[in-house]
Amino acid sequence: MRTLPMRGLLLPLLLLLALPLAAQTNVHIVGSSDNAAGKVVGLYGYTDMLTMDEVLLDSVTVDADGGFSLECYVNYPRLVFLQVENYSQSFYIEAGRTYKVHIAEFDWSVGERQNVYLDPVALPLWFDELPDDELNVRITRFGEVVDSMLNARRAEFDSRFRPRRSAFNELEATVNRMLPETDTNSFFARYKRFTMAEMKLSMNFTRRGKLMKEYIEGQPIRYYDEQYMRFFLALFDHSLSRGSRKVPMGRLVSWVDAGDLRTMMDSLGTDPMLKNERVRELVALQAMKEAYYDPGYSADHVREMVEKIARQTKFDEHRQLAGRMVEKFVQHESGADMPSTVLPDVEHQMVDLATDFEGKWVYVSFVRVNDPNSIGEMEVIAHFHDTLAARCPDLEFVSVSCDREFQKMYHFLKSSKRGSRYGWTWLHFDGNYSLLEQLGVVSYPSFMLIDPEGKQHYSVTPPPSSGILLHGPWEKPVEEEESILPFGN
Repeated sequence: MRTLPMRGLLLPLLLLLALPLAAQTNVHIVGSSDNAAGKVVGLYGYTDMLTMDEVLLDSVTVDADGGFSLECYVNYPRLVFLQVENYSQSFYIEAGRTYKVHIAEFDWSVGERQNVYLDPVALPLWFDELPDDELNVRITRFGEVVDSMLNARRAEFDSRFRPRRSAFNELEATVNRMLPETDTNSFFARYKRFTMAEMKLSMNFTRRGKLMKEYIEGQPIRYYDEQYMRFFLALFDHSLSRGSRKVPMGRLVSWVDAGDLRTMMDSLGTDPMLKNERVRELVALQAMKEAYYDPGYSADHVREMVEKIARQTKFDEHRQLAGRMVEKFVQHESGADMPSTVLPDVEHQMVDLATDFEGKWVYVSFVRVNDPNSIGEMEVIAHFHDTLAARCPDLEFVSVSCDREFQKMYHFLKSSKRGSRYGWTWLHFDGNYSLLEQLGVVSYPSFMLIDPEGKQHYSVTPPPSSGILLHGPWEKPVEEEESILPFGN
């Protein structure tokens, strides 16, 4: 969710064709900043457009003077994003280039006042000394031309008023006139081509079958080209998982439940758009990703079907995609291993959630101490805490304060009257924003239940106010004693 002003609204990205040696670098980013000294700045990219897994390309701590330097290797123009804490900015990088960037003065506490996952705030990133023909400059200019015409003739492109095809033709002509491209095989030429194709699709100017013939059919699938893949996935978005005229959803569900991959793939091939085996299998993977989050399917059966595709496919790209999909599925499923989580308590002693409570149930709450919703749930825990401690000695409560400053948690617990009610283990997230993202903590409060084997018990843990504390899975079943009734003489 990052864009060229911000991650979320831009077009994510690319699958590397080869894994370079760690020592290889052909892109250098030299940076400066106004008030980011001491913060960790990371350079991230996406492994592919389907899973959108993030991969860390390089990271460094900004020095006392505000300077930093990052390096990575690419063999194709690639969209990346520079991230500090949970603020980011995206841009393209090309092999052999050095980029000079500057992070302007920024209010790092804005995330305390709004949820920056739902309402992202862009990192204020500026570039120095970019030539006019540089890729980011050209893409920005393209966006300005398109946005200018869309705004000027808004009613002619608005889906509520049936967009006019003639207006779109004028837009295409304007783009080609103002941004001519002599090399039709260049990255920028493809970027323009597939961006305009996606607009045609969204405005229903051309049937899907015709777009398929013009842009996909008879051509190699460009897994590494983010804009091509964005168009490809948009073309087949929910076209399969929610059912089609040829393959109703109920039939697809039955194949998934039965693990009948062969019948499913053969049946999908009856669609003229899916005659090509490679296209058909990639679309099937896209459908399985959609199905996993669809309540009409069994998530376990969907995952098993993707695992089967990974084992049986003859396409290496699909084996890698399927493998990453499965990894992403199980990351927050019940039974997933708890990642290493070592955080400081209120006395600055380090606590490992994965090992220090081994053999116990651990109910973890991720909170902010000045958040009313967090405090409300803490009050529920406080109400039941003493009773549960006596009745269920194998249950531990742990709250992780996600406030930026450690002192906020410390003073809340040590100085406030309310804090004295919450007499269980408290930890501070210690500025580990990547851990919160890994655990799926994007709002407060969030909860996680860890079982005695150190695994996540639920994929989504209910909050205390749901009533889970009345009869939780940590309670041992009561065995009824066998009674002997006085029958007989």
